[in-house]
Amino acid sequence: MTTFNHQEGQHIEIDHASLYYEQQGNKDGPVLVFLHGGFGDIETFNSITPRLGRNYRLIGIDSRGQGKSTLGPSRLTYKRIQQDVEAVVRHLGLEHFSIIGHSDGGIAALRIAAANTLPIDKLVTIGAHWALKADDPTRGIYTEVTGESWREMFPHSYDSYQVMNPAPDFERLAVALRALWLDSGADGYPNEAVRNITADLLVVRGDEDMLVSRTNAVELADRVPNARFLNIPFANHSPQEDRPEWLIPVLEAFLAD
Repeated sequence: MTTFNHQEGQHIEIDHASLYYEQQGNKDGPVLVFLHGGFGDIETFNSITPRLGRNYRLIGIDSRGQGKSTLGPSRLTYKRIQQDVEAVVRHLGLEHFSIIGHSDGGIAALRIAAANTLPIDKLVTIGAHWALKADDPTRGIYTEVTGESWREMFPHSYDSYQVMNPAPDFERLAVALRALWLDSGADGYPNEAVRNITADLLVVRGDEDMLVSRTNAVELADRVPNARFLNIPFANHSPQEDRPEWLIPVLEAFLAD
């Protein structure tokens, strides 16, 4: 099976942090870059990588401070994640690639695509905000997140982080992620810059997602030329884990189109 395992990758030093990336799948296929969500790592895509790895070269990147990547001294922002991904892409000399980004990874991917400085063929966002308005109820949810509350709700996530991360500091990571989610500045959500995206976009949302509203997802699809929208019933914030059997055929069709 083609899955990310955190045993066959490499590290690259980027602005005082050690970023981990791993390559799997078909070495000769088109490149697919995977960007995960907050408190996660690239293994959160392992429900869909075996199928995609048959035809695609898969590259997973652990975001700064998560998985096997260190946090470093810089403030964690979506722009910072964007710059990290751009540095890995340049390091690997990728001439063309597509991105599948979940949650925070999808938001960073939107920023990358909106900048139009890298040769992106296709972009898939899963459970990703393009903007987070001041009155969005999700802001209230993010405000309440602490290291302790996350450990209580998602103990497996905490345990994986403690085992995997080379410089674990869960409380510092929780503070950094909360600030990332609530950032209203230019280094945060892409907002109306998404209108600059020229790559084909597939917006994916689980219909039971408590963070990203259906309205927010449709607004994103409406702002980007050549965008398609997939709302998956009975799926939560992570449909790639929750309903992979429904998501995979659409991903394959979109990427091959």
